[in-house]
Order: sequence, then structure tokens, then C-alpha cells
Amino acid sequence: MSTVTFQSPTPLPHFSSHAPFPIRLPHPPMATVLRHLKIPRRRFLSISASIKQDTTVWTPSPITGVKPAAESLFNITIDVSSSPDVATSYTRAGQYLQLRLPDVSKPAFLAIASPPSLTAGNGVFEFLVKSVAGSTAEILCSLGKGDVVELSSVMGKGFDLDQISPPEDYQSVFIFATGSGISPIRALIESGFSADKRSDVRLYYGARNLKRMAYQDRFEDWESSGVEIVPVLSQPDDNWNGESGYVQAAFARAKKSYSPQSSGAFLCGQKEMTEEVSSVLVAEGVPSEKILKNF
Repeated sequence: MSTVTFQSPTPLPHFSSHAPFPIRLPHPPMATVLRHLKIPRRRFLSISASIKQDTTVWTPSPITGVKPAAESLFNITIDVSSSPDVATSYTRAGQYLQLRLPDVSKPAFLAIASPPSLTAGNGVFEFLVKSVAGSTAEILCSLGKGDVVELSSVMGKGFDLDQISPPEDYQSVFIFATGSGISPIRALIESGFSADKRSDVRLYYGARNLKRMAYQDRFEDWESSGVEIVPVLSQPDDNWNGESGYVQAAFARAKKSYSPQSSGAFLCGQKEMTEEVSSVLVAEGVPSEKILKNF
């Protein structure tokens, strides 16, 4: 009778729930895996870029209010009191963040309209959002109290007020905003930049008509802080007696009685406007580093 010999199999490693650390099998680099799958180079580069770029930390945050601010514009308030990391990352007017909605792939970039002091005191962010058909913003403006969105950390350097400080050295400050671009300008004015210690602070605020102009209920408070409000309407009705056309033209029509070297400016709104205003100010002698934008 022949004898059959059984060879003991190689023992498997012992996995214990009480082990001080789990045994980890080595994983090949993602690039090696993608190459092994024979993915075309262009597609491979696209996938690799997506893997590297997908680093945003998203924080679920509830909406506490959605109210009309003007025609096609909405005030949206979001509670961040339970997210101190997000709330404390907002330190300077002009900063912005990304907002993402469930089942919507493309996030929206939104400038924060409320000043940092409101976030510190009440634990909320306020935004002025224009509802554009087919956009993430349109869906956002249709939501209501209790709906949850996702926020990134606050981004950007905001408006660098050191560039126009101290106020006695920069007596003239010109602010230009169009449409929803007034959003970070509200944060700027309500945060304070010593407007009452300057001799000439003007806000040229452009909109199609008064129905499209947000924050009119705040104008009186802004003026009491030292900011002259100059509404500019591109399509006013027959009863309008103020400035018409575009903000850059209204500024050009104004009497020039300022020293360019001791002046500064804040711009937010349509690209064409910011470029034209910047060109005019630089041509008149305002240093380019004193022309501040939030993006």
C-alpha cells in the first residue's frame, strides 16, 4: 500500500481584533494601477488630475432663511454655529467660499455678504445670490429654511485694508460695484475701514434699475458711516433724476478733486467694469496696488 504525503499549506497570517495594529498588504501606486488597466494617456492624465484635486473638505450646513433682496436677487442665510472651523476661517471682508448642493456636481463660488463680526456673534453667513436660469444658484435660491447645503472653508485673502491705511494718508476711497457684486462691498462697509476719518469716500453702485438694486434699506446706515452712495442705473425709468449709464462713466463725469497718490479703490462686479475703472484710475495716477479686488 502506497503512502500519500500531504504537505502543510503555508500558514496564513493571524488577524486579531485585539492586535495593536492591523496588518496592511502593500498597494501599488494609483498611477501603476491606471497604467495596468491600459487607460489612454489623455484619460489617464484627467483621472490623475481629478484624484489630486479632490481635496476640498465639505461641511453640511443648514439654511436658516431665503428672502428676496431685489429682482432676481436673494438674501440667503446659512447657520455655521456648529462648524467653528468654517466660521473662524472668515476673517476679512471680500473673502468667499464654495457651496455645493446634493446631486449637483458643480459647486458655486459665493462672496460672503455679512461682515466677520456677524459670523462671530451670530454664527451665520449671509450671501446675496443672483438666480440665473439653469445654474446652481437658481436651485439654491429655490430652497428654504432647514434645507442642508455643503460649504468649503473660506477662501481668498479678501480686501487688504493695509493698502489704504492709515486713513489720514488715504483721504479718497472710491468703491465700484455692479449687480450682486455689492455683496462683498456690504461686508467691507459694515466691517468698517475708517470711512468717517476720510474726506471723500464714494460708492458707485450700478444696476439696471431700482428694482434690481439690493440693500437700499442699508443706504442710510452706510452714509452715516461716512460713505456717499451714488446709485447708477443703466436702464432707468422716466422718473429717475440720478446718475444713469455705467459706473465708470458716472465716475468720469464727477468733479476731479482728489490726489491720486493718496487714493485707493475697491472693485467688484462685471469684468468689463473692473478693467475699465482700473485703467482710468491708473491713468490718473492711482497706484495699481491701491486698487483692491476680492478675486
